[in-house]
Amino acid sequence: MCGRYTLLADELAIKEAFGLQQSLDFYGPSYNIAPGQKVLSIIHDGKNRRAGYMKWGLVPSWAQDPKIGYKMINARSETAHEKPSFKRLLSSKRCLIIADSFYEWKKEMDKKQPMRIRLEGQEVFAFAGLWDKWQGDEEPLFTCTILTKPANQDMENVHHRMPVILPKDREEEWIEPAGNHAVDWKKWLDEVEQDKLIHYPVSTHVNNAKNNDEKCISPIVQM
Repeated sequence: MCGRYTLLADELAIKEAFGLQQSLDFYGPSYNIAPGQKVLSIIHDGKNRRAGYMKWGLVPSWAQDPKIGYKMINARSETAHEKPSFKRLLSSKRCLIIADSFYEWKKEMDKKQPMRIRLEGQEVFAFAGLWDKWQGDEEPLFTCTILTKPANQDMENVHHRMPVILPKDREEEWIEPAGNHAVDWKKWLDEVEQDKLIHYPVSTHVNNAKNNDEKCISPIVQM
């Protein structure tokens, strides 16, 4: 799964990496992005890329209670084309969720060691995401989920699953408003190759989502 990540790059670096012309209003770096928070995302409106913020934890448009979002922070790429919550979105509401690393907790004997995982040689990247709009009694709520897949060789000794990180040359395909069926996008995701990942252990300081400082990413020496 993917339950925590970081975005520390400055605004200019993000705009350059994703070809954005607009200013990123309210943007601020974060060492510990958690479910329920608003996350920087990019969609394609049919003409241009648009960046904005969505709440992390998908609330389908048909949901009765927005609290369902806390159970839907991730979607399995292998089965999303079959699930009512994700099938329609896979066809029409795909997004980029911007990050520069993520955390996973590695089981070691009687404890879980938090690890920070990054793309080798790349400052910022995009998770493959799905989004939806939920209309309550007040303003509409825009939410998203991160697609995951079985761990590759770089990740399998840390955790059995990992987020889908899109190669730079596949990002435009993912968000362009193509009308492909969900099953076609499932095959597309299966074929996406993963760039090299590197990781290192960090302090359990990151375990508390309220902690949002440099200590979250500082390497520790394991004995």
